[in-house]
Amino acid sequence: MSVARPSAATPLPAPAAPPAARQFVRGSVGSGVAVVARAAGALLLNKLLAVYGGPGGLTLLAHFQNLMALFTTLPNDGTHVGLVKYLAPLPARAGRYRAWLGAALLLNGAALALGLLALLLFPGPLVGVFQPSVGWVALFGLGIALLTAYALLGAVLLAAGQLRAYISLTVALSLLGPAAVAMVLAGGGAATTALLTYLLAQGATLLPALWLTHRAGLLPALWPGRLSKAALRGLGRFLLMAVGLLLFGKAVDFAVRELLIRQFTLAETDLWQAVAKLSDNYTMVMTAVMSSVYYPRLAALASQPAAQRAWVRTVLQMLVPLLAAGLGLLYALRHWLLPVLFEARFGAAASLLGPQLLGDWLRFVAWPLVMVLTAQARVGRYVALQTASAVLYAAALALLLPRLGLVGAVWASALRHGLLLLWCGWYFRRFWVGEVMK
Repeated sequence: MSVARPSAATPLPAPAAPPAARQFVRGSVGSGVAVVARAAGALLLNKLLAVYGGPGGLTLLAHFQNLMALFTTLPNDGTHVGLVKYLAPLPARAGRYRAWLGAALLLNGAALALGLLALLLFPGPLVGVFQPSVGWVALFGLGIALLTAYALLGAVLLAAGQLRAYISLTVALSLLGPAAVAMVLAGGGAATTALLTYLLAQGATLLPALWLTHRAGLLPALWPGRLSKAALRGLGRFLLMAVGLLLFGKAVDFAVRELLIRQFTLAETDLWQAVAKLSDNYTMVMTAVMSSVYYPRLAALASQPAAQRAWVRTVLQMLVPLLAAGLGLLYALRHWLLPVLFEARFGAAASLLGPQLLGDWLRFVAWPLVMVLTAQARVGRYVALQTASAVLYAAALALLLPRLGLVGAVWASALRHGLLLLWCGWYFRRFWVGEVMK
């Protein structure tokens, strides 16, 4: 079939970026301030604990943040993800809006109560490493409750498209925590006290969140008069997916760190923790972009499969090379970067960074595909995927740790994410097979 060509006198138009690509880039740049603030706050926090937290300070920080995640995963990765999906198309005055918000409050309260009950019944396995007093445990519970309430309001702002307010809160959250830690450590306080202050300072962000949400008219009379069973069922599906992430993601990470602390010294575990914390920092950037830019549109396109597949393809085409370039640059700078970000002794962790970066690239490439299951509320498939991933990780650890030592933990993670990406490539093949054949 012949195709007409433009004449020499006809100027060729400049190729335009696809609308979806422009939207992703524009949204990513728009959230750049929050991303930079979160990354800077995390780097400063790592530096403070690495230098002034004593031996194992960095490991204690990671363990504390993992502990926080055990209590906040169900609301943040379950209830709030579903809330963004269901509130996005609704005005704040709608009865259905109040129904979804009321269901979220109830489910968050139940998750928080269960978490605090577990903390009271099993303090040793959860907080024993921090050697806490009764007051420390009580303040930890208060901090978790405040942080959960803040995250709920953040989800409400995000669903309403109030990105500027959401970004300002994220900046405040990112700076308050490290500032509080610096004050405690500068006054000679212990690392465990500094970590508790870090949580409470973040929880204090609830106050400006309440003001911003109220000013935007997003806090109607919250309780709808009677519970909506449909709203509870809808958000409950997302909560079940978060249970899978909690049991086979956050809890596994917590247990692996406990295992490494027992098998190696705190100083040795600190080396593994340094590359894991570096990973956490750029993962935080990725999370901010994916949750505020990628996921809301992905969820909004759930009823338009073709458009949703096009959105996923566009994002993957941009992310794959950009991630490879960015992570490759980190690897090239590893001998300079680790001592600067942490302390001179952490230069010994450079040998662990290669497999860590490889595993993270594999994980990030699979991430947009895995989030399709979340947007479509595919509870069974999502939980099965998390279960299989955790089993693979445990098997890889059992195989590689005795043979490779500490680096075996990093290679086990890379192997896990490589197999996960292979499965995603097969399961979501319809997302690009049709495009390739055109």
